[in-house]
Amino acid sequence: MASYLTKRILRSFITLFIVCTIVFCLLRLMPIEGYFNNFDKLTESQVQRQLEMKGLKDPLPVQLGRFYSDLIHGDLGKSTRYRPGVEITKILADKIPVSMWLGAISLAISLLLGIPLGRAMAHYKGRLPDHLGTVFIVLINAVPAVVYYLFIQMYGTSILGIPILFTRGKWITYILPVFSLSLGNISYYAMWLRRYMIDESNKDYVKLAVAKGMKSKDIMNKQIFRNAFVPLIQYIPTSFLLTLVGSIYIESLYSIPGMGGLLVKCIQGQDNTVVQALVLIYSALSIAGLILGDVMMTMIDPRISFSKKGGAR
Repeated sequence: MASYLTKRILRSFITLFIVCTIVFCLLRLMPIEGYFNNFDKLTESQVQRQLEMKGLKDPLPVQLGRFYSDLIHGDLGKSTRYRPGVEITKILADKIPVSMWLGAISLAISLLLGIPLGRAMAHYKGRLPDHLGTVFIVLINAVPAVVYYLFIQMYGTSILGIPILFTRGKWITYILPVFSLSLGNISYYAMWLRRYMIDESNKDYVKLAVAKGMKSKDIMNKQIFRNAFVPLIQYIPTSFLLTLVGSIYIESLYSIPGMGGLLVKCIQGQDNTVVQALVLIYSALSIAGLILGDVMMTMIDPRISFSKKGGAR
């Protein structure tokens, strides 16, 4: 296990290095306006002088080396247009908790609704609950997320009277964003749990349990569900991160002061340093989620061992 984690972490650092390097180089190809707050008021000589002061006239390898040197010391740079001169770490200190809290609530609701739905669909296979669940899953996967996000916002505000703008400390304003973010994961958990439970129900150990006279309820809960849930464990950290990525649009839609809304504003405002920092954070969280998912699988199911060749059971 330790050897596997060491290899995964080393590979993750390499992947993160490649992603950050590519993003860094691409942003250097963007218009230089993104590095100035008052570009329109500067003369050409002033622009060139400030570019030299910011180190943007140095060769690209030198700039890249300076970036990684600052990154090692926890310096993500300063905002140039969103909040000129303010350190990005201070800006993110207010934004990250909002996005994390929103993602955590959405994930909790997804598990609380998606798991029972998947179990009911598997238990009542071919009957009404299964058909209704299938309709829901197909609808969520067939319709673009942006479309049902807008429908939820429109009818949630007009029929239910829920405020459209997010307000910290006002819990009613969490309902529509959280519900919107939860739908995709609810359908995912329900769909795959149903499939895994049906696959498990056809295996020999289930037939043996039936032959021994075990109650169908005990077989479903203690045998089938427990084994079917193991593959989904790996997806939980990743689904949380995908919820954070999905919140990029949701936060803009409901004016939520989180990382997603910040990324949209900084892309529109060409604040390249903030965009660079946010891409780094999202990439790091995504890689960490994949590793955490593997670790959680080994903790839940002792049959899984990464010390074996190929990480097989």
